Amino acid sequence: MTVQGQDDVDGILSAGAIVAKVRDAMLAAVEPGMTTLELDQLGEALLERLGARSAPRQMYDFPGATCISVNEEAAHGIPGDRVIQAGDVVNIDVSAEFNGYYADTGATTVVPPTTEIKTRLCHATRLALKQAIAQARVGNRINRIGKAVQKAAKSHGFKTINNLAGHGVGRSLHEEPTDIVSYFDRKDSRVFKRGQVVAIEPFLSTKSTFVTEADDGWTLVGDANNLSAQFEHTVIITDAAPIIATLPRASAQI
Repeated sequence: MTVQGQDDVDGILSAGAIVAKVRDAMLAAVEPGMTTLELDQLGEALLERLGARSAPRQMYDFPGATCISVNEEAAHGIPGDRVIQAGDVVNIDVSAEFNGYYADTGATTVVPPTTEIKTRLCHATRLALKQAIAQARVGNRINRIGKAVQKAAKSHGFKTINNLAGHGVGRSLHEEPTDIVSYFDRKDSRVFKRGQVVAIEPFLSTKSTFVTEADDGWTLVGDANNLSAQFEHTVIITDAAPIIATLPRASAQI
């Protein structure tokens, strides 16, 4: 969507605050021995308490309130009986509707103990998001997002997952502009416009540049030995730095 006034800005910020709170609560709760379903139920209860509705469940009948992807799973992991283990790389993606507005966010954590490569993967992906967001302003080409992500990935020795992408958001979970990819597409001549609301979400990996759909019809997986990370914010495009709707409310930085 494109915000038309302060009411729209406030609506996106309110939805963003909710999904950020749920994201961070779920990240803090991750521990060995719990199932991904138990983690999802925590997120579902908090969404309900805050008056929001799970966007993937509402729009696509996704079999969970949130997406939880572990290790070789890159995105859209279905919460279930998978037991989280020490050393797992766990991605949590939370999107929700609140009072007619949608926001989308995600983050990745490593269940202790970590390793150098897992820590570096998360650091590089978080840095890729920060550097991508710096390119998100009025008049800049959308492909500068992918260029920034690709540069961050390469400098840290990782790959980008090329068939996963960010997207417009706001009055629906997925809107124009679509396909805000994690690599530099020189053919993409689109530019950011004032007031656009977009979800920027780089995907970095250790081995895979493409993911495929698992037999469950939802989960997107890479190579069996692949690890991936994703960090995501919903932002509102302005002439200067974008407004980041999904920051922790106590923080002003990524």
